[in-house]
Amino acid sequence: MRSLTQEERLKYEVARELGLLPKLKSVGWAGLSTAESGRIGGLVGARMRQRRKEEACTPLLPTSTTP
Repeated sequence: MRSLTQEERLKYEVARELGLLPKLKSVGWAGLSTAESGRIGGLVGARMRQRRKEEACTPLLPTSTTP
C-alpha cells in the first residue's frame, strides 16, 4: 500500500467524521454522491485554509547564534 499525502489523509479523516468511511471502503470515491463528495471537499478546503492561516500567523522563533 502506498503512502497517503497529507491531503488524502485529511479526506479520509473527514469522510470518517461524516460517517461515510464504510461506504467509501465498499464503493470507493466514485460511488459517493455529488453531495457527499462536495461536503468532504468543502470541509477539506476549509481545514486547509485554516491551517495555512494559522501557519501564517505563527511567529518565527529567533535562531540561536551560539559561538
